[in-house]
Amino acid sequence: MVDDGRLRLRVRSARWEAEGITSFRLARADGAALPPWTPGAHLDLHLPSGAIRQYSLCGDPADLSAYRIAVLEQPHGRGGSVEAHRELRPGVLVEVGVPRTHFDLVEAEQYVFVAGGIGITPLLPMVREVRRRGARWHLIYGARSAGHYAFAAELRRLGAGAVRFVDGVLDLAGIVAGSTGAQIYACGPAGLLDALTELMRRAGRAGELHLERFATAPVATAPGGAFEVELARSGLRVPVGADETILEAVRAAGVEVPSSCETGICGTCETKVLAGTIEHRDELLTEGERATGSTMMVCVSRASCPRLVLDL
Repeated sequence: MVDDGRLRLRVRSARWEAEGITSFRLARADGAALPPWTPGAHLDLHLPSGAIRQYSLCGDPADLSAYRIAVLEQPHGRGGSVEAHRELRPGVLVEVGVPRTHFDLVEAEQYVFVAGGIGITPLLPMVREVRRRGARWHLIYGARSAGHYAFAAELRRLGAGAVRFVDGVLDLAGIVAGSTGAQIYACGPAGLLDALTELMRRAGRAGELHLERFATAPVATAPGGAFEVELARSGLRVPVGADETILEAVRAAGVEVPSSCETGICGTCETKVLAGTIEHRDELLTEGERATGSTMMVCVSRASCPRLVLDL
């Protein structure tokens, strides 16, 4: 552990998995066991540049000798994936956060997993788990072509008859029609997830759909108008304009808050709320969690009252 609770791990291996996708195994230098995790978990990877990115754990939860992540290199992205591909060589030391999850695997008798491209990463441990439980499952994995399927051989070993690889566009309507009674877990491009959400809504099955998003559409900071946040630890009061986020306003006031995606999908900036009413705009919290009013993502969510009190 380092002082702020992060883990300092060594890159044990880097392996090509598919076109543009490399997996990395991260382990303690002394070989000791890592903190446990559950299917659907991800971790914060602190890159050498100081950037923080979230990656799903895609190994076996029963193997605590190393964490495995997989990174799709995106040359026109925000730079984190390119840095990971260039800098994470075997032997390099990196810092990561302890695994956490907002994508829990519920108990069920039957599951359908829908993956698009790199979206296979959080679903792979889930497949392992439901197979261990003896539940019925099926995976539909869509990618551009055969060369873009990550962990294909591993998936075939887990259940050759239960895995279907699809080059190109998935038949989402057919998947919904053929999955009655199953819990559906999906991860992939936003278009795929949005279309699947709408189809499940029309089928009256929205509660049976569970999503992990890697990206979300930008969220407008207005309406909602200006408000004030009080930082309880210092007593500082910070005005937040209609055209800025809480994160931006607090940083401008000299208070640093960790963040990564800044679109409400990763949870890095999650902050405790001590008083006030929140207008939630994130993609992470459940309706029950939102109803408690105890936490918020300050990168996108806002106040629906004149003043919020935050645990900062």
